[in-house]
Amino acid sequence: MPTSPSSSTRAAGKRRPVDKVPKTIRARRDFAAMEARRMRAVDYFESGGLTKAEIARRVGVAHQTVSDWYQLWEQGGRDALRAAGRAGRLPRLTAEQLERIEAELLKGARAHGYPNDLWTLRRVAEVIERLTGVAYHPHHVWRILREKLRWSSQRPARRAVERDEEAIETWVKQRWPKIKKAPGVGAR
Repeated sequence: MPTSPSSSTRAAGKRRPVDKVPKTIRARRDFAAMEARRMRAVDYFESGGLTKAEIARRVGVAHQTVSDWYQLWEQGGRDALRAAGRAGRLPRLTAEQLERIEAELLKGARAHGYPNDLWTLRRVAEVIERLTGVAYHPHHVWRILREKLRWSSQRPARRAVERDEEAIETWVKQRWPKIKKAPGVGAR
């Protein structure tokens, strides 16, 4: 027997709010906010009088997290809960290397020995490796171009070799106005 939406939101006779949204939505990796929460917890530890569960409620974390912080605080004081710095792997290219890469890319692909001036991801990866010694997969090169250098994807305009500019201009000026529909009654 299928259940109605209202019956699926009931638990032990009480209606559970379906669309309850947390009061504060924090960024997933906001390191400054994470350190600020830990320092607020330290303030509560130092003032005394509150249980770990109450501190957890006030700071907005699980009580086990507060217990872990408390152990660290007892062992190393406030400094034990300071931010450790950057998370994750360090970038393989420095800002200076990125500037040098961009300057070289601006010279064009022909300046680097390619037959035309079209940059492909594979070509950019080859230039990066030649300049810095750091090898990247061509698909990752796109991330570097877009996120680090703020470049965007560009496609060359393709025009037929047989294109007759004079015939196109004549058609646009003479033929198109004749076949173009006149604006309707409601049009402005």
